Amino acid sequence: MSTTQSDRLRGLLEPLVAAKGLDLEDIELSKAGKRRMLRIIVDSDEGVELDACAELSREVSDKLDETDVMGEDEYVLEVSSPGADRPLTEHRHYVRAIGRLAKFQLTEGGELIARILDVDDEGMDLEVPGVKGRKATARRIAFTDIAKARVEIEFNRKDKKEEEA
Repeated sequence: MSTTQSDRLRGLLEPLVAAKGLDLEDIELSKAGKRRMLRIIVDSDEGVELDACAELSREVSDKLDETDVMGEDEYVLEVSSPGADRPLTEHRHYVRAIGRLAKFQLTEGGELIARILDVDDEGMDLEVPGVKGRKATARRIAFTDIAKARVEIEFNRKDKKEEEA
């Protein structure tokens, strides 16, 4: 997608998304056979429900029909949440991942898997799980020390409500 088209789409869609109390995370335009696929990724601190995506999709579709930003060619519109394993790139992504296990690629090399406990402007406090029966350890990491980060999917993690019971 050209920068100009991307900027036009972002300028057109950001107010619609913000009016729903959501963040516009990404806009992806790709080829899907003879058609184009326009994928709009949205999120919020509380997550995004399917009904909110459907409602936003209708509004985005109407707005795109009113303009020429997509041109005359056919396209498929998809509005969705980013998914559980998306990269953590913005401060708000780390805040939303508090309590979750994440995998960090460090700028100095190596990787770290740890649970995010708290996030501030400079970095975050982590809990590194113990290995082979050892206790978990605390660690502080600065955002400048992170090359890449992604939430790890946990299939056997207890829900917060279960832990409090």
